Amino acid sequence: MEYSLLQRMKARIEPVLRDRRVTLLGIFGVLTLLLACYPATEVSYSNAQDPGAAQWLIEFRTGDDKVHMEMRHRRRSEKGFGHSSNGFMIAPEKLSGLTREQAMSSGANVKFQLQRDAGTFYFEGWFKEGNGSGHFTFSPNTSFGAELNRLGIGTPTAEQQLSMAIHDVGFALINELKSQGYEQPTLPQLVKMGQHGVHLEYVQGLKSLGYSVKYIDFLIKMRDHGVTVNFIRELANLNYTGLTAEELIRTRDHGVTAKYINEFRAAGYSQQSLEDWIKLRDHGVSMDYVQELDSLGYSRLPVDELRRMRDHGVNVSFIRELKDAGYDKIPVEQLIRLRDHGVNAKFIQKMKDLGHKDLTLDEYVRLRDRGERYELGRWQMADDGRRNASFKLKSQVPSPKSQVPRLQLFRLN
Repeated sequence: MEYSLLQRMKARIEPVLRDRRVTLLGIFGVLTLLLACYPATEVSYSNAQDPGAAQWLIEFRTGDDKVHMEMRHRRRSEKGFGHSSNGFMIAPEKLSGLTREQAMSSGANVKFQLQRDAGTFYFEGWFKEGNGSGHFTFSPNTSFGAELNRLGIGTPTAEQQLSMAIHDVGFALINELKSQGYEQPTLPQLVKMGQHGVHLEYVQGLKSLGYSVKYIDFLIKMRDHGVTVNFIRELANLNYTGLTAEELIRTRDHGVTAKYINEFRAAGYSQQSLEDWIKLRDHGVSMDYVQELDSLGYSRLPVDELRRMRDHGVNVSFIRELKDAGYDKIPVEQLIRLRDHGVNAKFIQKMKDLGHKDLTLDEYVRLRDRGERYELGRWQMADDGRRNASFKLKSQVPSPKSQVPRLQLFRLN
């Protein structure tokens, strides 16, 4: 009976399930068709319906010819979407529709534009007392890519064109490179030039100082290593001229700047070759070190001595501790010898506590050279001075008053 009941229930349920499966399959098919007809769209920077995707910040400062501008936007990469922030200085007259009066007001809504070869930015926002912020959209120039393609450079992607517009990479830069005899840049190289700060002014500034390196990647390398036009000009003012691009990069990498050289010249040091300044800087000789030595009585030391002292670890604290221990104005060569042999104020005090007083510094060096480990212990002497010694002390410390190399005390029972 139970079996027949189950059979009747199965016969009634199966048609219902079949109808529901058909319904579910039908709904799924409709959704699939809808998704195919309306694919997911990527947010465009020129689309004003997403103002939060692109933001701007500007700071006006009284007396400055240029203003600082920062542009933030979402960008797409191989890993998905991310955020990009780019800051740069710009002449305010390039911001069409924005006046200094608006920027410095007690509060004003603003709308202005920034036009580049690659396209135009449209800004909206608020300014108060020199500080402004808001949102922007980008309208790409459709003829920009076509012209780049005609020049044999290629057609930029939407992301590349936006980057070139932000960094003002346009035809003026391309024409300047061509006129100076540079290799023709590729599209990725142009984008990279803008992102790394190789702008038209940089290329022209290098030329005015006699530099035209011809290769785009090397041009980017110079800029990446901090070889600015001002850096080259300041070295030239110190009579360091005719340097190769490699020499400029090496000098900058080692931290030798016009400021560093001028500090030493102001302290009375004579002109050195760039290679000598590099060595001095590499060995850690700074003007702070020189001034601290001067305060301890070591004034105007030759650069070779400064370098040797720094190499051997003769720092200011080492000299000051010796001075506090009663050893003042130690000659440079002896300071180096003490440091090399591990004789410092702490070691000298330890030897004095062991009874080795009134020794010369050279004698302390000889003590240290023996490599002995001196251990302090407590022991008591009987009336005869020996009977109750609590331990055997064996030491290789020479007596300060004699030439006896070793002193041995043995336990007596």
